[in-house]
Amino acid sequence: MKAFYQNKTILITGAASGIGKRFAEKVALLADVTLILWDRNPDLLRELKSSLPNGTEVHIGGVDISDNQRIHYESDHIIKENLLPDIIINCAGIVIGKSFHEHSPRDIENTIRINTLGSMWVVHAFLGEMIKRGSGQIVNMASASGYIGNPRMSVYASSKWAVLGWSESLRIEMEKLKTGVKVTAVIPSYIDTGMFDGVKPPLLTPILKTDEVVNKMMKGIASGKKEIKAPFIVRFVPFLKSVLPKAAFDWLAGNVLGVYRSMDSFKGREPRSS
Repeated sequence: MKAFYQNKTILITGAASGIGKRFAEKVALLADVTLILWDRNPDLLRELKSSLPNGTEVHIGGVDISDNQRIHYESDHIIKENLLPDIIINCAGIVIGKSFHEHSPRDIENTIRINTLGSMWVVHAFLGEMIKRGSGQIVNMASASGYIGNPRMSVYASSKWAVLGWSESLRIEMEKLKTGVKVTAVIPSYIDTGMFDGVKPPLLTPILKTDEVVNKMMKGIASGKKEIKAPFIVRFVPFLKSVLPKAAFDWLAGNVLGVYRSMDSFKGREPRSS
């Protein structure tokens, strides 16, 4: 795995906390990499940069990925500096955790802009140059909620359904065009990053540890996996939805597994890049 990451340039969005931060820390310990870290909290990025191993080349940018103009300003600078990423890891995301009618229009717009459009805009800014180079890897943080609806997650789930559909379509496009660019979708259940504080994990679906998810990501990316799913039961959700009548699936998910009650005690944290 070290050989795969050695001398790679890696762009991580939402790098100030959660999965993005931990990935940066772990990959910097594993190999000599160049890290481009984006988050809308530059102070936390500076703290992260100072904590990484000496000798790690780190470029930080206070980038809110809901701002397409800012993305293109930063990406143009990066490309001119010959820092075209080998790997893009889209980790930035937010969740509101309310019933749909309780969302404000701004809540809805922010969730879609950050979770979906922001990831698309980041990739779009670099993809043409990656195709010209003939290599690259796009890693998009989706969610098990992209497979199954859930109360108090309507907008979040829709944003992740979109990420899954886009990732799969983009992957097939890149393969069909023989661009050398790979696409990986990460599909986890709840993770203990603080983003979903207060949730009650469904039966057979423990809250994942951040390190566990990052380790799976690092291995999966290095091996070129198209999808990285965790925990194991997530693999079966699409199959169960396809073979069970809707009422039967709702009964299983709601009454047996407790999926539909998992957000009842949600607290979360203030919406921000994660």
